[in-house]
Amino acid sequence: MKEFVEYIVKNLVDHPDKVHINEIGGTHTLILELSVEKTDIGKIIGKKGKTINAIRTLLMSVASRNGVRVSLEIMEEPAVVIS
Repeated sequence: MKEFVEYIVKNLVDHPDKVHINEIGGTHTLILELSVEKTDIGKIIGKKGKTINAIRTLLMSVASRNGVRVSLEIMEEPAVVIS
């Protein structure tokens, strides 16, 4: 799921190298925290939230096929990436 969202988002933004997704998983629930360059947040949200809602709809469709619930959140501050 993380790779799916990453692929979509990287093709929408001006700074694809600044896209970071933090995956927080449970047994049946997955939370994806998305952080992008500050100037790209508007492109991810879109007019009236249409772009982010479309991404979430696609993500829920893929997740339901795998029997998982998923939530996508946009983080304003860049997430700390632990390697």
